[in-house]
Amino acid sequence: MVNKYRKKPVVVEAIQFINDEADTLEAIGNFITNQDLRVSYHNPDHPVIKIETPEGVMEASVGDYIIKGVSGEFYPCKPDIFKRTYDLVE
Repeated sequence: MVNKYRKKPVVVEAIQFINDEADTLEAIGNFITNQDLRVSYHNPDHPVIKIETPEGVMEASVGDYIIKGVSGEFYPCKPDIFKRTYDLVE
């Protein structure tokens, strides 16, 4: 039998990868506390941050959010999905 479920409201911490300038990368490095910050410039016009997740290494592009999960894990999220899923907590 198929049931419907509602996602539990959970407050998460997140930071947006807005650019690859030193202050932004420093803030992201301070946020991601369980791994070293790895920025790839394989395509110099589109830098990505490599993030170790429980599912493997994922990439965050400029504009993406990096979310700290409920178990302390980190993962990237596209901005359109982030904005549909999360509201800012004041």
